[in-house]
Amino acid sequence: MGKARIKLVGRDPKELDGVCSQIVEIAKQAGIEFSGPIPLPTKKLKIPTRRTPCGDGSDTWEHYEMRVRKRIIEVAGDERALRQIMRVKVPDTVHIEISLG
Repeated sequence: MGKARIKLVGRDPKELDGVCSQIVEIAKQAGIEFSGPIPLPTKKLKIPTRRTPCGDGSDTWEHYEMRVRKRIIEVAGDERALRQIMRVKVPDTVHIEISLG
């Protein structure tokens, strides 16, 4: 088989790193090759909004920011290990994408 690329996307870095460590632990126990987790650049989504919606008063703004973090782990395509990885409990805030290639 080839390699499996696991892409993890989430807002909370602790939950993201927790899932990454579980996947790395499975790869170590199975004795297969892996590389990562490779951190990709953090995407910052910024939203400025007016404090007063009616327009009266001074121009005061609120700034909201959401940071989206990404990690990539490449694992050798061992079928048994991939089945264990698919059973990992993933929180609702973390999205996981597995591509074989």
